Amino acid sequence: MRMIRTLAILFAALLGVSASAQDSANTLTHGMAQMTLHIGTTTQTEVLETFGAPNITTLDGQGQEVWVYDRQATVTSSGSSGFSIGMLLGAGGGSSAGAGGLGFGKSKSKSTQTQRSMTLIIKFGADKRVSDFKSRSSSF
Repeated sequence: MRMIRTLAILFAALLGVSASAQDSANTLTHGMAQMTLHIGTTTQTEVLETFGAPNITTLDGQGQEVWVYDRQATVTSSGSSGFSIGMLLGAGGGSSAGAGGLGFGKSKSKSTQTQRSMTLIIKFGADKRVSDFKSRSSSF
């Protein structure tokens, strides 16, 4: 019983880590970059808390640390519409009885898929604060 409880707690902890990583990936938008990143004031720690770990870290020609966030997403939407009409015909009288039906319908389904990409490049000064940033997104 103790083993099952320990496994349940471990599983819940892993789910929590996965959810927080997913949440930080979802905050990478132009709006969040504009609201969060302020040149000269935002620190590396604040960037990590907001966007998570970068995909690439490097140094530029002037020796400034550069972090690159690159996220891709596939957005799928689908829908369907349709109608059907049916009619039940019946006749009865005396010893004879009859029933028949007639119906028709039409339905359509539609699915679209969009690829979205967001790239955010952040440069940090010697004081570990944002010195410059650029973002770019595309959708196709």
